[in-house]
Amino acid sequence: MTFDPKLDLKLERVLDVPTSLVWRAWTEPEHVVHWFVPKPWTVPRCEIDLRPGGKFFTVMRSPEGQEMPNTGCYLEVVPEKRLVWTSALLPEFRPQPAPDGPGFHFTAALTFEPTDTGTKYTAIAMHSDPDGRKQHEEMGFAEGWGTVVTQLVEYIKGGGVG
Repeated sequence: MTFDPKLDLKLERVLDVPTSLVWRAWTEPEHVVHWFVPKPWTVPRCEIDLRPGGKFFTVMRSPEGQEMPNTGCYLEVVPEKRLVWTSALLPEFRPQPAPDGPGFHFTAALTFEPTDTGTKYTAIAMHSDPDGRKQHEEMGFAEGWGTVVTQLVEYIKGGGVG
């Protein structure tokens, strides 16, 4: 996968937690619900069918109680190394309808590389056009995805994945 700065957004961090625990936090629904959205937002529901063509489903709830369901499809699953899913497809690779009004589909590619002190974590959000990338960036990609990875580490360090 080649990063294209005109179409893609990237977050890279070295996390001081083991790759195996980062993987579990990303792939087991009982863990995802604790860290996946910036607080005070919550995830009351998560479903994962961890295989290419499988479902990645979350419901994000705003502090005011508004719920936003999100259904995606896993494209690639390489345990403890790589996880790729897209919002452009439903499970079993069925095309997803275009968003109503403003919105965009994207593909997320995560890589996990063991280091001496933990995990090199890279998240790339790929977009079909510069407008989708710009919209995602203006929504707060860097801050939001950065906050979420910080919450993931705090959750793991707090014994959430054990």
